Amino acid sequence: MVHTPRSARRGALLVSTAAVLGLLAGCGNGSGEDVRSDPPASSPGTAAPARETPSPSASAPAASSAPARTAPPDPPRTTAPSRGTTAAPATPAGGSRCHTSELRASVGRNDPGAGQENFPVVLTNTSGRTCTLRGYPGAAFVTASGGRLGADPRRTPGTPVTVTVRPGQSAWAGLTFSNPQVSGARAATPAGLLVTPPDERDPLRVAWPGGPVPVSGTASSARLTVLSRGTGP
Repeated sequence: MVHTPRSARRGALLVSTAAVLGLLAGCGNGSGEDVRSDPPASSPGTAAPARETPSPSASAPAASSAPARTAPPDPPRTTAPSRGTTAAPATPAGGSRCHTSELRASVGRNDPGAGQENFPVVLTNTSGRTCTLRGYPGAAFVTASGGRLGADPRRTPGTPVTVTVRPGQSAWAGLTFSNPQVSGARAATPAGLLVTPPDERDPLRVAWPGGPVPVSGTASSARLTVLSRGTGP
């Protein structure tokens, strides 16, 4: 048995490998044209391979968030005044002025002294509400037919005050004159006394209980004081 050295066998193997590669290169295409591998054709009904679409978050820069806009506040709403019935102004705590139709006149008891006759003239509230009286009442002596007797009483100086009279309450003013028998003035006996409440035009008539009054001559004038609370001194 012939022993072939290892180096000789390695060289023979390389030579034979090179010869095989040369034959394959020569037999590749009889026409001498290059052989190119075509891409695999896709058969009908077979979906083409999907292409990866880049993620929007990866390709596009993130949009910066704009600051939120705050809506302006609504203008304050004003309530339009109602066009309905206008409320009447509040009545003062003491009430409004007493009217003639709400009062009754009377003459109180005489309180004579030093030749003077002094009668309280009383106004009483006959209404269902509280009202006020202030200042001087008017007064005049009259006959049975309504004629005037003598001059109207004068006002005695004084400070008017507001008198509040509830239903049934009264205010009074002093009616003073000289006794005709003492003064010597001409006298007459009136049938009645007209009493006009302060700031009113319509008088109240009351029977006169006091006898003769001076109607002319010396000291013939009667006098009236301001109204005070109550029915007399």
